[in-house]
Amino acid sequence: TKLSVKDQIDVEIMHYETVLNLERLRLEKKWLNLDIDTIPKTGLSHVIDGKEWYSYFLRRWVDSDVTPDKMFDFGLMEIERVKSRMKLLQEQTDMDSVSFQKFIAQESFFYTNTEDIQQAFEMIKKHLAKDLDLSFPFVDRIPDVKIARGTNKALAKAPAYYIERDSTFYYNYFETPFNKRQVSWIYIHEAMPGHHYQTSLDKILNRSTIQKLFEYNGFLEGYAAYVEEIGYEIGAYQNIYDELGKWEWDIIRSLRVAMDVGINYYDWGDDKALEFWQSHLQNKDDIALREIARMKRWPAQVITYKYGADKILKWKESYMKDSEMSLKEFHMIILEHGSLPFSVLENHI
Repeated sequence: TKLSVKDQIDVEIMHYETVLNLERLRLEKKWLNLDIDTIPKTGLSHVIDGKEWYSYFLRRWVDSDVTPDKMFDFGLMEIERVKSRMKLLQEQTDMDSVSFQKFIAQESFFYTNTEDIQQAFEMIKKHLAKDLDLSFPFVDRIPDVKIARGTNKALAKAPAYYIERDSTFYYNYFETPFNKRQVSWIYIHEAMPGHHYQTSLDKILNRSTIQKLFEYNGFLEGYAAYVEEIGYEIGAYQNIYDELGKWEWDIIRSLRVAMDVGINYYDWGDDKALEFWQSHLQNKDDIALREIARMKRWPAQVITYKYGADKILKWKESYMKDSEMSLKEFHMIILEHGSLPFSVLENHI
């Protein structure tokens, strides 16, 4: 009997999870036999069998067919892509790089009170709501997303975040200037049509019991990062500075891809990781040190954003180049089956 698409996906998820968990059990048995009572905090490269563990975490967080070497090369390519996009935006202003950096550092590019920040996010929400249903399915069935200032300083390292249980997008503002260039890309990543839309859609569409057991962050974070790439197409970016804000954060994401592999697989120490960062991005060492510590605590997670966005963007280019498919139809194809590993989803699109 031929399986339905849903049943076939269930079978593929079970196979995917079985392979990964057999690998995890193999590594855990080896670890238990070592009888080690402490785990070093200096990164996986300093752990016995650390390279094997990192390869496992990479497949768990990103996808089953990725390798450390491929991800390192991917990170280098993304760094150059993002830098070239930022350079193009600068050239559109007819300013040299020094003048441009001075220009975008002016006070007029920053908010200094909560009321203005709240209003800016409410405005982008209202603006997008008018036509978002032209590009994404089921928008009329998505519950309203609330916008509020974040008060949890433990989450202050990120500019914003989304909490599913109360359908609220939180922006962080703790008495420091808030970059206006962050408003558009942050909203579409965390709220509509990003995480809020995505998680709400999972409740609307019928997911199988098997699917409900698992969540794949490679797809979840990758999709939200992907919508930033189409900011102009969906009406989120009104000018080059809205787009620039996306790339200013994306260069950090791109650096993290290569650095994560370097720290956890290529035996980079903090000094080498910081030197790599500084060779591409200046005056952001505080962020670099924060991210280096994060990569040691949470190997491979930072790669999910870039890898996932790249996969979906390439699918979009392929579909819309070779057919008369609309953007809305494409989004239906990639979203209708829910959060899946990319290697599983690819079999069904």
